[in-house]
Amino acid sequence: MDSEVFFGLHEALQDVLSHRLGWSHLREVQARTYRAVRTGRDVLAIAPTAGGKTEAALIPVIDAILKEGLSGVACLYISPLKALINDQEERFLSFCIPTGLDLKVWHGDVPRGDRSWDDGEPPHFLMITPESLEVLMGEKALAGDLARTRFVIVDELHSFVESERGAHLRILLDRLDALAGSPVQRIGLSATVGNPAGVLAWFSGPRRGGEVVEVLQPPREKKFSFSVQADPKRRTQVVAGLVAGKKALVFVNSRAEAEELGRALRGTVGHLFVHHSSLSPQMRKAAEESLEGSESACIICTSTLELGIDIGDLDIVVQVGAPASVSSFLQRMGRGGRRGGSPYMAFVLPDAWSLLVSTAVIESARKKRVEPLIPKKKPYNVLVQQVLLAVLRNRRTTAARIERETGALPVFCDLPAGTVRELIAFLAQEGFLVRDGEFLMSGPRMEALYGRSQGKDLYSVIQGGGELRAVTPDGEQIGRLDARFVAGKGREGFSLGGRDWTLVGRDDQHGLVVVVPGKETNGRAFWTGGQQAGLSPEVCRSVQRILGRGRTLLPLGPREEEEIASCIASFPPLHPRGIHVWETGQGKKRDVVALTFLSRGRNALLALLARTVLGERTKVRYDDISLLFPRVGGPGSADRVLEAFRKIQEMSVSGIGAAIPVPHPSAWKFGAALPPAFLHEMAASDTWQVQEFAEEFGSLPLYRVQAPGEPAGPGS
Repeated sequence: MDSEVFFGLHEALQDVLSHRLGWSHLREVQARTYRAVRTGRDVLAIAPTAGGKTEAALIPVIDAILKEGLSGVACLYISPLKALINDQEERFLSFCIPTGLDLKVWHGDVPRGDRSWDDGEPPHFLMITPESLEVLMGEKALAGDLARTRFVIVDELHSFVESERGAHLRILLDRLDALAGSPVQRIGLSATVGNPAGVLAWFSGPRRGGEVVEVLQPPREKKFSFSVQADPKRRTQVVAGLVAGKKALVFVNSRAEAEELGRALRGTVGHLFVHHSSLSPQMRKAAEESLEGSESACIICTSTLELGIDIGDLDIVVQVGAPASVSSFLQRMGRGGRRGGSPYMAFVLPDAWSLLVSTAVIESARKKRVEPLIPKKKPYNVLVQQVLLAVLRNRRTTAARIERETGALPVFCDLPAGTVRELIAFLAQEGFLVRDGEFLMSGPRMEALYGRSQGKDLYSVIQGGGELRAVTPDGEQIGRLDARFVAGKGREGFSLGGRDWTLVGRDDQHGLVVVVPGKETNGRAFWTGGQQAGLSPEVCRSVQRILGRGRTLLPLGPREEEEIASCIASFPPLHPRGIHVWETGQGKKRDVVALTFLSRGRNALLALLARTVLGERTKVRYDDISLLFPRVGGPGSADRVLEAFRKIQEMSVSGIGAAIPVPHPSAWKFGAALPPAFLHEMAASDTWQVQEFAEEFGSLPLYRVQAPGEPAGPGS
C-alpha cells in the first residue's frame, strides 16, 4: 500500500483511480514500478496473477503522457495473444477515455480498414502483437508515427523469452529504438521466473540500465486435494463431482485431452465449455465469458488460460494429470483465490507416479525453485526471415545494406563474423535471391515458398501449416484440425469445442474443411505435436530429491501417503543428486537401467551420445527420468554404461554438438532457406541445448547400484 506516489500523480489520473476504481493508494508492485519507470530505466515487473501488474505499467506511462503532454504513439502495448489484447482493451479504455487519451487495437482479427488512423492523428496507445508490429513497420505512411514512442509495455514477457518469437520481439524493439532516434523505455510484465535478472538483461539488451521489481505473493493458505483413480471413467466422475455447481477451470495437458474430457463430461456438467488454441476466437471468447456471470460454469482448458486473460472469480481449479513444470503450476494455481480467498486446486491423477510428480512440483514451488528461461543463442531462422523481409520491402537492395542494417542488430551480435554475408551467398546460390549487378531481388524459390499474399508468411516466425480451418457451410469458423487427422480418422466424425461434427468436404487450395453438426461419436481428434514435451528438468530434480529422502514434505491423507510410499518403494535407495545405474536379468543378455532425472529432452541427447560411444547398434529407450538399455550384454554391462557416461562427461561442447545429426529443414519455418551448417548449429545450441547439458551432466556423480533394493555405492 502506498499513498505517497498516489497523491503525486496527475490530477486526471488520480480522479480515475479514486472515483472510478475506488482507490486511495497503490499496491506495492504499482508504487515500486512507478518509481522504477520514473528513473527512465527499463523495468521488469514480476507479480502473481491478478497482482495488479497491468496497472503497474499503465499508471507511470499515463502519468508521463499527461504531465508532459506527449503526442503521437506514446506507448506500444505488445501482447503474445490477440485474445489477451481483446481482454485488456476494456481495462485500458477505463483509463484512456476519462483522461482524454486515444487507443487503437491492431492485430489480424481487426478488419483491415480499422488497422489505420487519419494522417496526423495517431493514438496515444497502440495495442498490437509482434507480427502486426512487423507489418506496421513496413507501412511507411504509418511507421513514421512511431518516431515519438516513449514507452513499450510487453505483457506476459516470460512467454516470449525461450521462443523464436522472443528473438523476433527483440529485433522489433531495437528497430523501434532506431525509428525513435533514442532508446524507447521498455516495461516487461511477467509471472514468476527462475532467473529474473537474466530475463531483464535479455529484454533490455546491451548498454541499457534496468531494474527488476518483484513482488511475491503474500503468504496465505493454499488448499490442495488429491484423487488417484486408475479407471478413466472414475476420474471423469471425480472431476464432475468437483466442479458441480461451481465456477471452475479444469486444466489438462493437451488439446486432444481437452476434447476427450469435454466429451466425457457432456450431459453431467452444466454450462460446460472447451478452450484451447485450435478453437476459433469466437468459441474461446464464449468460454471466457461464461465465467463472468453469477451462475456456475466449467471450462476444460489447456495452457491457453494460463496467460493473463481475466476470467474473474473461481471456486476451484482442477488439474487432471500432473503439471509438467513449476511455472505452469504457479500460473494455474494463481487462477484461484483471485479476490482474497484461499486458492483451491484439486489434482485428479491416474496413478501413484503422477501423485509423486505433483507433490514434487508443489515442493519446488514452495522453495521458489522455478524454471529459468533460456533465450535462443543461434536464431538463424529469425535472421533469414529478416534478410528476406529486407529484400521484400526494398524490392532491390544490396548485400552491404542488409549486412549493415540486419547484421548489426544486437540479437545477432553473438553470431560468427560474416554470418549474414554467408547466408546471402547461400540464398543467391539456391534461387531465393537473384543478383542484378550489386543489387539483390527476390528469386523464384522465395516467391514460391514465401511470396503468396504479398509475402504475408514472412511477417511471422511462427511455424504454420499442417492444419486446416474447419468451417460450416455458412462460413462460420469452428477451429483448426490437424491435416494428418483429417486424412486418416477425420471422416469418422469427431468432437471439437465440446460439440460433435462430421466432415463433408475439403478444399486444400484454401486450406479448409467443411463440417456440419454430427451425431455423438467416439472419434478423437489429434494434433501433431499436441502432446506435452515432458517434465521440466526442475520437476525431475525435485522428484529425485523426494526419492532420495524417502518421503514428501507435503502433508497428505493416509491413502495418498500409502500411494507415495508404494511408488517410492519401487525404486532402489537413491542419492538426492546423481545418476544411478544397475543391470537386471540373467545370462548373456541383460538390461541396464540408468536413473538420470534429467528430463525427456536431455535424456534424448544422452541416449544419442551413449549410442555414439557404445556403438550405433546399441538400443536405448528413454523417458523423463531414465534410460533403458535392453539386452545390452552380459554381467558387467552396467559398468560398460557407466564408463560410457564418464566418457560423455569428458566430451567438450563442440564434441557433443558434432554427434548431433543435421535436422530436416522442415523443423523451422524458414529452414529451407538456411545452409545445413546453420541448421546444425541451431539444433545443437537451441533445440538440444548442448551447453546446458554439458554443464549439468558433467557435474553429476555416477553411482553403481548392484541390484534394486540394495544400497548404492559410489562409482569410481
